[in-house]
Amino acid sequence: MFTQIRTSKENREIVGKLTRKLNLGTENIIARIALTYSLSKDKKMDLNDIQNSSGKEYSKAVLFGDYLDYYLGLVAIHYDIYISDKDIPKYIKMHIDDGLQLLDQEINQKSNIDGFDFLVEKVDSALNTI
Repeated sequence: MFTQIRTSKENREIVGKLTRKLNLGTENIIARIALTYSLSKDKKMDLNDIQNSSGKEYSKAVLFGDYLDYYLGLVAIHYDIYISDKDIPKYIKMHIDDGLQLLDQEINQKSNIDGFDFLVEKVDSALNTI
């Protein structure tokens, strides 16, 4: 199992910027949103494309709190692997990095949106697809 996850160097600044812009809580909340946002895009990451790990470091306790098993389960189901798979931390790191990039691009296009409005918009659009 893993003890920590590190974002890429490029995403160190992005997670801080998104945290301030969205005002949804601490950086670990934004990292959780980034992870699930990337997973929601149904992309499969290639482990050969993993970015550097010179950015923000999160312990698994800080990153996931009491919900570690749920997040591991989301990733395991997405990749059809067991939660004990040795590559799960890499997939988590890659989806956090990907999600931060996606969120940053989307937020940059919507200059006057706050975190609550952004989340409501995402939930509403997901509900409309059901």
